[in-house]
Amino acid sequence: MELVGSIIMLGIIVLSIIVFSVLTVTTRKILRSATYLLFTLFATAGIYFQLDYEFLGAVQIAVYAGGIVVLFVFSILLTSRPGDNSAKLTSKKHVLGLIAAVGTLVVAGYALFSRCTALCTKLSPMKDYTMDNLGTDLLGSGAGQYLLPFEAISVLLLACIIGGIVVARKR
Repeated sequence: MELVGSIIMLGIIVLSIIVFSVLTVTTRKILRSATYLLFTLFATAGIYFQLDYEFLGAVQIAVYAGGIVVLFVFSILLTSRPGDNSAKLTSKKHVLGLIAAVGTLVVAGYALFSRCTALCTKLSPMKDYTMDNLGTDLLGSGAGQYLLPFEAISVLLLACIIGGIVVARKR
């Protein structure tokens, strides 16, 4: 019975991610879009908690839902009027965009499932995989580790904050 409850909860979380993601990119009010993004990030943290990755779920809430969305709202309030609607797009290429989106989905799905089936047969279960191992694998400086992109993103966020301050001082 516990497995059925977990599957139902996972379905609710995935459905909420899909709905709020679509609402994020389709609404014309920019603050509502940021709010829908916040709900999407909370639901993503829910997936981490379902997988018993409490640390990653807490990081998702603290860094992305807390920090990044606040940064987005801060920049929105500095650069535009929050109550205004965005201009309606006048492009007539909706069908071409839909075809491109479906094509991208097919290619990404094929790449994901073909790689996953090849890797899942080779990998052994990770019984003794600790947070220390995860941190070293993600933020190490060796081949296939992500310390340099992580630091590059932190410099980019610092530049965005400085740019926001410069825009605010001009007003």
